[in-house]
Amino acid sequence: MATVTEAEAPPLAPQSVKKQPKKRGRLVPYWLLLPGLLWLLVFFALPMIYQASTSVQTGSLEEGYKVTWHFATYWDALTEYWPQFLRSVSYAAAATVLCLLLGYPLAYLIAFRAGRWRNLIMILVIAPFFTSFLIRTLAWKTILADGGPVVGALNTLHVLNVTDWLGWTAGDRVLATPLAVVCGLTYNFLPFMILPLYTSLERIDGRLHEAAGDLYARPWTTFRKVTFPLSMPGVVSGTLLTFIPAAGDYVNAELLGSTDTRMIGNVIQTQFLRILDYPTAAALSFILMAAILLMVTVYIRRSGTEDLV
Repeated sequence: MATVTEAEAPPLAPQSVKKQPKKRGRLVPYWLLLPGLLWLLVFFALPMIYQASTSVQTGSLEEGYKVTWHFATYWDALTEYWPQFLRSVSYAAAATVLCLLLGYPLAYLIAFRAGRWRNLIMILVIAPFFTSFLIRTLAWKTILADGGPVVGALNTLHVLNVTDWLGWTAGDRVLATPLAVVCGLTYNFLPFMILPLYTSLERIDGRLHEAAGDLYARPWTTFRKVTFPLSMPGVVSGTLLTFIPAAGDYVNAELLGSTDTRMIGNVIQTQFLRILDYPTAAALSFILMAAILLMVTVYIRRSGTEDLV
């Protein structure tokens, strides 16, 4: 009887060994980041270090400044110019709220109702960027001129009576008042509010609105429960992009305000270019930066969202 032997299985093919990426390939992302890091180092980090050393110096422009670690400059600057700090924060906060109230409906219109007019409206939103920041601010001197149509309309509606009672205007005059400065800040920084809001609203899936309608939610309920919470990243981004530059602005207060509406940016500019007190100017700059960083950190944590547009 013939015995049947099982056929031997063919030898296994050697497993292909994955080639390890070369070390040179691993360094490619870091080489791509190098130009940006060098740019930040040369034009951001080094000037910050220089200003930090300037803030603790003593001396004069004629005799020269020396680093003496005179930290009392910070306390002296804060105690002397704290009204300008509070004024800057209040003006920036008022302009931010106005930008949000004006920008959100417009961003909502562009995202959900504009249709074929969307591109045209977007061009109109960014049209102010086509001209100089200085020219745009100077234009408001003509718009808010005494005896002009805007002031006449506000007088007719008795709006100036209310703003005068609040201390934002002076009688029938709008120029050289806090209202003029806030109007200038609102106009100049409004696009920075609209663009993040539009980007955030455009990402919302329209089927969510349909689902809310199927559940018999009214339009206001849909907005409050669906649209606004999903647009919070745009709200946070827009408010930050508006508040931060507005708090340090000095052009609007210089051109549309008066000595009673000076912001901290005007003080820093005067200390640097006119009085030539470099340590005080540097100390004021760092105090402003620290205050803004603190407020932004608290605001982001309170907003409940880390997904910024």
